[in-house]
Amino acid sequence: MLKTVYTKDAPAAIGPYSQAVISGDTVYLSGQIPIIPATGKIMEGDIAVQAEQVMQNIGHILKAAGTDYTKVLKTTCFLANMADFSAFNEVYGKYFTGKPARSCVAVKGLPKNVLVEVEVTAAL
Repeated sequence: MLKTVYTKDAPAAIGPYSQAVISGDTVYLSGQIPIIPATGKIMEGDIAVQAEQVMQNIGHILKAAGTDYTKVLKTTCFLANMADFSAFNEVYGKYFTGKPARSCVAVKGLPKNVLVEVEVTAAL
């Protein structure tokens, strides 16, 4: 049985999906982009600024699910430009201190032309 996760402290889904779903002892977060929850607008700025907003959004969803960054098992990171990899890692490393498994790829484009999207799988 799946349980959906929702918090007003993270961006509402902009399509037919949930912020996250729980199955058993695992929570699966949908990819988060740098949307400011209060306004629904994109956080403007460079990769560090946008990554910071993404991490805050992820943190709020993890909390709503009853877990936190220390229990993250796997992340998948999408960058609009691999030249941003180092700057992205600086922000990423502040949050994912447990060093979960990760994939990081450059993509041709992301929703709303943002620079970064991150999806997360975590234990409860």
